[in-house]
Amino acid sequence: MKPHRQALACLALLACALGAPAHADKVKLEFWTDSLKPRFDGYFAAVKKTYEAQHPDVEVQWVDVFNDNFETKLNAAIAAGKPPALVNHDVPRLFKYSQKGSLIPLDSALGADKSAYLPNALADLSFGGKLYGLPWYNNVNVLTLNGELFRKAGLDPRHPIASLDDELRLAKIIKAKTGVPGLLPQLGQIDGIMLGQGLPLIQNGKAVFNSPAHAALVRKFADAYRAGALARDSLFADDNYQDSVKLYNSGRLAMMETAPTAAQKAREDARGIYAATVVQPAPLGPTRIVQGGYLFSWAVSRGLPARTQQEAVKFARFLTSDSQQLAFSKVTGATFPSTQKALADSYFVKASADGGAIESSRIEGAKVARNIRTLVLTGVPRVADLKKSLVDNVEAAVTGKKDAQKALDDAAAFWNRHLQ
Repeated sequence: MKPHRQALACLALLACALGAPAHADKVKLEFWTDSLKPRFDGYFAAVKKTYEAQHPDVEVQWVDVFNDNFETKLNAAIAAGKPPALVNHDVPRLFKYSQKGSLIPLDSALGADKSAYLPNALADLSFGGKLYGLPWYNNVNVLTLNGELFRKAGLDPRHPIASLDDELRLAKIIKAKTGVPGLLPQLGQIDGIMLGQGLPLIQNGKAVFNSPAHAALVRKFADAYRAGALARDSLFADDNYQDSVKLYNSGRLAMMETAPTAAQKAREDARGIYAATVVQPAPLGPTRIVQGGYLFSWAVSRGLPARTQQEAVKFARFLTSDSQQLAFSKVTGATFPSTQKALADSYFVKASADGGAIESSRIEGAKVARNIRTLVLTGVPRVADLKKSLVDNVEAAVTGKKDAQKALDDAAAFWNRHLQ
């Protein structure tokens, strides 16, 4: 006897009902990145495929948000009670949202596994004694030298350059011997330069960057500026990377202390200069901290359902694992991982016979990558206004419009009025 059609229909509905909970029970993890589309579409597609295969009860969804709109959209999601499970933050933004109470501390979630990450990276992401992000990729400056200009000036481009004083001294020699400026420092980031030289900005709630040591540093730049040793294009801009590359690739700048991506641009746009390029690690200075550090991390939002939070931590650990950090570095070709094992991989140690300046940039950068810190000002009101006052006054001092001590005194007075 054949089953009745109505009975078959009921069985089919029952099967659907029994199967529904398994699908509905999947944890959905939405993770946000900052301006990484479309270049990294392939990488994140592979991440999704690999992770979901390993965790069939989890569904990950990548959302990329353009930098200019990032905080607006994130604030709206938080206000609506629907924050992304994971958020890709740089250090200043991580600090801001940790202070807002929007992120969970991650110390207990890591436990002893914290030792897998570089200590400096963990320090960058720790506020008030708590860790708020898992370290992901980092940046670092290298020192790119035009070997031909160095030799014209009677200098050996392979001789180690150990300090900012060395850079400024060589820049003046190169200008005197070749007529070409030696260096284009990023004086729009003078706060980071001061910190890298072991000169504090704030102590006990007051600006302290008008000490004699700070003034002496500014006078060194002023002296090099008067000698024509510093290129003047965007000298005081917040970011002069593009101008540095343009000048270097046209033979109008002898040294770049900048990101390893500069070597890629030289190979594309100036093959003769690329062939003559020698790369060294950027000088560490008295603090043993290398310039150019800018760490990105993965943070877990507060207010998630318990299971979602648990899975978000697991996914963050996957994204920042040795294998994934190494894979991401290979995709970028110019960033550095924040785990001990990934940074020790042969990719960052051994160059091929014909690797050229691109491979040299990666290897020389890796030599000092354990010394990276993100030297930015956090935890004070109106950071942009404070920084502008300092940069404007340093510009006046370097260009000879103000005495260095007077310029720093004026900036410190402005800071102290607002810090109160």
